[in-house]
Amino acid sequence: MHLPLLSPGPPVHLPLFSPPGSIAPPRLLEQHDDTVHKQDAEVRRLAAMIRRLDDEALGQRKEYDQVVNERDILGTQLIRRNDELALLYEKLKIQASTLRKGEAQYAGRLRDLRAMKLKAVDLERELRVAKTGNSAMGDLKREVARLQRELLQEKTKVKALSEELENPMNVHRWRKLEGSDPATYEMIQKIQMLQRRLIAKTEEAVEKDLLLQEKEKLYAEMKAILARQPGPEVAEQLSVYQASLKEKTRQMKAMAAELNMYQAQVNEYKYEVERLGRELQDAKRKYFEAKRRDQMARELQEEEAAFTRLQTQQAQKAKSSTTRFTGGGFAIK
Repeated sequence: MHLPLLSPGPPVHLPLFSPPGSIAPPRLLEQHDDTVHKQDAEVRRLAAMIRRLDDEALGQRKEYDQVVNERDILGTQLIRRNDELALLYEKLKIQASTLRKGEAQYAGRLRDLRAMKLKAVDLERELRVAKTGNSAMGDLKREVARLQRELLQEKTKVKALSEELENPMNVHRWRKLEGSDPATYEMIQKIQMLQRRLIAKTEEAVEKDLLLQEKEKLYAEMKAILARQPGPEVAEQLSVYQASLKEKTRQMKAMAAELNMYQAQVNEYKYEVERLGRELQDAKRKYFEAKRRDQMARELQEEEAAFTRLQTQQAQKAKSSTTRFTGGGFAIK
């Protein structure tokens, strides 16, 4: 604030020396006394104003120092928060990388589990087929034994009949017996019928032999399927895979929760950094305002000092231009 310079009033020009026998008018002396009193009062007022401004400047200096201290503290806190935020970002990157690796492992475990389930379904189907074949295995064995016995019997009959046919005692005897011995002739016809049946049975035995070979082949295949059935080692490995998958799932859930926690901390630190930034800007604004007020106070002090010096010079000049009288009002040479 700039105070207007007070005018000391119109200058009074007095002669340095009064002519002999002259007397200074009382009115002029009163004017000089009033001027001196007014200037003294103005000087005292300005001195009080200067003291008040000094007190205000001291208070502003203290406030300025406090603002600077707060600015330094806020700057330190902001640096620390930025470091913590950078550390959290680094942790967040590590957790995200770990989470991606865990997701890849989890996907691999799921693929393994699906493959194991498909394999288990195939094994269960083969097991059902094997059990079905195993239930019919006893019947097949009994059928094979029966067919073997029948085959042996038929082979014996074929051998006997073949020997009789190869060495006949009388080739045309049954023709002679047709009229003389009908029973014998009938017996010969039965033998011929049996020979035809023997040939048919032989063909049937060959077919049964082929069927037996097919059944034995099926039996061997069933036996091989049963040998490939999963043992306790495969079941144990499957249970281990399932337990590992459950553990990986639990770890993935825990990592996701931890990632959410870190994200919340990052958001909180972002808000804290923004708040500290606003406080720092406010502290800077207060700092510059205090600096501007301090500069204005110094300028005002300089103006007041210049005004005081000017008033003092004018008062001294006014006193030096006043003629002193002694005695009866005669001038002193």
